[in-house]
Amino acid sequence: MDRAARARLTRDILIGMFTGLLLGSLVHWLDISEDGVISVYFVNGLFDIGGSIFIASLKLLVVPLVFFSLACGASNLSDGAKMGRIGGKTVLLYLLTTAIAISLALLIATTIDPGVGIHLATNAEFAAREAPSMKQVLVDIFPTNPLRAMAEGNMLQVIVFAILIGVAVSKCGEPGVRVRNSLNDWNEVVMRLILMLMQVAPIGVFCLMVTLFANMGFEAIGDLFKYFFTVVLVLAVHFALTYSLLIRFLAGLSPLDFYRKFAPVMAYAFSTSSSNATLPITLETVEHRLGVKNEVASFTVPLGATINMDGTAIMQGVATVFIAQAFSIDISLTGYLMVIVTATLASIGTAGVPGVGLITLALVLQQVGLPVEGIALIIGVDRLLDMMRTAVNVTGDATVATIVARTEGQLDMAVFESRND
Repeated sequence: MDRAARARLTRDILIGMFTGLLLGSLVHWLDISEDGVISVYFVNGLFDIGGSIFIASLKLLVVPLVFFSLACGASNLSDGAKMGRIGGKTVLLYLLTTAIAISLALLIATTIDPGVGIHLATNAEFAAREAPSMKQVLVDIFPTNPLRAMAEGNMLQVIVFAILIGVAVSKCGEPGVRVRNSLNDWNEVVMRLILMLMQVAPIGVFCLMVTLFANMGFEAIGDLFKYFFTVVLVLAVHFALTYSLLIRFLAGLSPLDFYRKFAPVMAYAFSTSSSNATLPITLETVEHRLGVKNEVASFTVPLGATINMDGTAIMQGVATVFIAQAFSIDISLTGYLMVIVTATLASIGTAGVPGVGLITLALVLQQVGLPVEGIALIIGVDRLLDMMRTAVNVTGDATVATIVARTEGQLDMAVFESRND
């Protein structure tokens, strides 16, 4: 895709997002009947169908993209020590950014005090799914049936299987060369599918935004404005400050160039509210606009979409402070330190579990003796915040991928510094 086409696509995505937001908010403000023509045939009909097909198309590409891309990358890394070094750096950086995110959330939330003076009732109810034990998590990482793992979208198992295939290919001599060439061909086909899907992305983004804001509007923020504002503020600080400093000092790169090239993916993530659904676009952008070589990008980005939850960690930190203050419970400095440790480790321990954000929040609340029922108090605005959290999450994935690639000599500086995008 040439520079002019990329510029038009970025512009069209942003236009689709904002016009969808405005139209959806207008429909909600007019308070149109749920049984009316506009609501039935357009908002929950045409627009909902368009948005659902767009999301389904994105998710369609996730498993084949992760498998082929990661298998190709692993097959090119015949040096086991190098693979271990890349994997170690990736996991440590993800843990670091998550720990920073939760620490910022606690610091800013205890300064703003979003729950002070609210004194909410304690009759709220929320049933949290039980989180799996660490032993079960470790066992479940390894697939017994790789096809089943692909069918169910169990990304950790798909990642492990793809790495094993890639390593085996690298050690098979001439047969391995033939298989590697085939994998590379399939990877190119999948990337072409992504480019095809990107052409209709502005329409999909528009449909998603219309449906969401027509049904929710901004009234859901209401009494929770202080909580909502605090989460948004911490997300903005982490996005603009933490990632910029990491890019500048660990990779020695320009944060402005990084954000400029990655901006379209943020819009995708905001509209889809799903790191996995955004994964095809994230990987394509990290490789072809940021210049991260496939052998690094194909490992760091899919893993980040599975275990990296900076935005979710921020929500958990602010929510913990909010719930503690709303119920007038003092959890002390030790409790806050426990929140940092629990949320950071739980981000990996519950990876791949549906509803992972609320599960880890339940774990955190239980760890510091807060009522899990308090989660019900913040669910009303969680959908809107989830959009922003996802944009932060995918930016964190790209940040770590860029840093690891730079430190491993796997970053194409000509691509990163190029203005032809």
